[in-house]
This record gives sequence, C-alpha cells and structure tokens, in this order.
Amino acid sequence: MGFLGVALGAFGAHGLKEVLARHGSAGTWERAVLYHLVHAVMLFILARRSPFAARPWWSFFAGIILFSGSLYLLAVTGIRWLGAITPFGGIGFLVGWFWLLIDRRPAS
Repeated sequence: MGFLGVALGAFGAHGLKEVLARHGSAGTWERAVLYHLVHAVMLFILARRSPFAARPWWSFFAGIILFSGSLYLLAVTGIRWLGAITPFGGIGFLVGWFWLLIDRRPAS
C-alpha cells in the first residue's frame, strides 16, 4: 500500500497533471495521497504488531480503498457523486483509530 501511495502521488504530479488541472482537482488528488500514505504506514505498523490487530488493520485498509479510492476516481473523472463514497472511507479510518484507542492488549 505504501508503494502504491507513492506511485499514485508521483503519477498524479506528473502523468495526470493536465487532467487534474482540467478538472481543478489537484488538491483532491493530494488529499487522497496524504490519507493513503498515512494509513499505509499504519497498516505496516499493525502488521508487525503482536498480537496482530486485525480489526483496525482492516478498517484502515477499507478506509484507503473507499476514501482515497473514491477521491482518486473523482479527481480523474470529475464525476461528483463519487464524493458520496468518501465519507464511508473516513468512517473506516475513524473506526480503526477508535479500535486502537480501546485496545488494551500490550504490543510486543
């Protein structure tokens, strides 16, 4: 996921520059990349944690797909209804962070 986030960031800055400018959506693409990369780091951290924290991991993964994925598509296509999917990804991020907050198992 981290590799994909960096690749999409670079692709947006270089390969999609004209498309994003035409749609006025460079900021949307950048927001998608930011949330993608932050949560990709969390996926990595959680994957190395023992015991494995599956619930927050899957919440962050779903958040990346729904939040960042919908913003990537919105930025490239200009199809506004895709923005209606984005909050579901945000909920995935919030649920993942909440699970980490209430998880009292010690990490080893």
